[in-house]
Amino acid sequence: SFICSILISLYYVAIPTESETFDLAGHSQSNIQTTMTDAFSEPLPLNDMIRITFVTGAGKLGRQKYDEGAAKALTSTLRNLGFEEDRGASCVVECAGSFKLQHDTGKNLKTVVVFPKITAGTGGADGGVAGVASLSLAGGSDNVAPIPEGSPEHMVTVSSVAVFEKMLKSKCPSWAQKKGCLAALVCSKEIVEALDATLMSGTPLTDVEQDLYDAVPPGSLANKEAHVKKEMQTQVEEGKLTNLEKDILLHQNGERLGTLTLEIEESVREKKPKKTEKLKAMKEKAEARKKLLEDIVPKAPHRLRNEPEITKLRAELRPLQKMEDDTKGRLLSVKETATLARKDEILEEIEALEGASRGWFEDDEAFAVRLEASRATARAKDKQKATKKPAGASGSSRPKPATTWVTPGSKKPAWNQKKAAKKKPVGGGGVFAAMMALDSDSD
Repeated sequence: SFICSILISLYYVAIPTESETFDLAGHSQSNIQTTMTDAFSEPLPLNDMIRITFVTGAGKLGRQKYDEGAAKALTSTLRNLGFEEDRGASCVVECAGSFKLQHDTGKNLKTVVVFPKITAGTGGADGGVAGVASLSLAGGSDNVAPIPEGSPEHMVTVSSVAVFEKMLKSKCPSWAQKKGCLAALVCSKEIVEALDATLMSGTPLTDVEQDLYDAVPPGSLANKEAHVKKEMQTQVEEGKLTNLEKDILLHQNGERLGTLTLEIEESVREKKPKKTEKLKAMKEKAEARKKLLEDIVPKAPHRLRNEPEITKLRAELRPLQKMEDDTKGRLLSVKETATLARKDEILEEIEALEGASRGWFEDDEAFAVRLEASRATARAKDKQKATKKPAGASGSSRPKPATTWVTPGSKKPAWNQKKAAKKKPVGGGGVFAAMMALDSDSD
């Protein structure tokens, strides 16, 4: 039944155009292997990349539902089908045939995200232009834009180089976002080249294709690619990486070193000294890059764009949450019910603002890290507010003198006694003073 649900979702009912999630709870390793083989042996007939997520594990409460080897069975099957692990993979056509392991700390779930092979990566049997561009243009007869207007991909494609450089700085501050921008530019370049090839063959473009072709400044895409690569390198050298980005780069570097080691061993066996020396020099550079990456102290992820508005809403939410906690177990008054109705509105507004804070070319994993950082800050503030003493409860550094009440017949305060001790006795009053002292101590 699980295999059928995958196949039906992927083939017979409708090809998914958005992210799909499948839970592998209760499925054995052999079942998972069979399912993955049946589902991903052939490319999916899609023009655009999709993300398919498989839940392979959970925290303590749900751990027993999953086979311990679920993730391993899934990833090993994908590797046998020609898929490669790429921790930096995102939902773009260039990442077709890759997968990555993730840990959703918010939901406490372990997942494997698959970017399937799709037919957008191959040319048609009629000898048309191969690659993403050919299938991106397949909808031209329906006047569908090759790149949706107003999207980040469209903006970086049609902008001038000067505007693009400013755009990259403000819209793509992180290294991962710059990487996503670079992938978008590569895709746009293929689309424009396909349009150019169509014109060269004597076939006219549709109106929307012609508009895009005319809007892209000649040679600008290559210049933009070079600029993004330079900015990414500068960001690494300056150590402006998050913990996630550092891990991705170290993983890529480790794979590179492993490949170079194998190539060096092969060249030594083949007795090719020049090639060996060249490979060794490349390995030295890779090792130097590894040292650079290891020495980087990760930076905190960028704040959410709508963080100020979210902070205000969370401040408004705190007293409502306290009211709800205090009124549990009893009926609410009309006024309390009306007041607490605002709580759901605030939560919806916060959720909307969080979603709108996703940056350009930001994948789910990087955005989840920023969301968790924002929420962790809010939880810390809530905890601080809860443990903070009320105003006036904590005394000043200078203690106030205690008030002492003196009743008739009681002993006088110590400071009065000290002052009295300093007075000289009046002559001739010794017996009278003794009688007064005796009378005061009679109680």
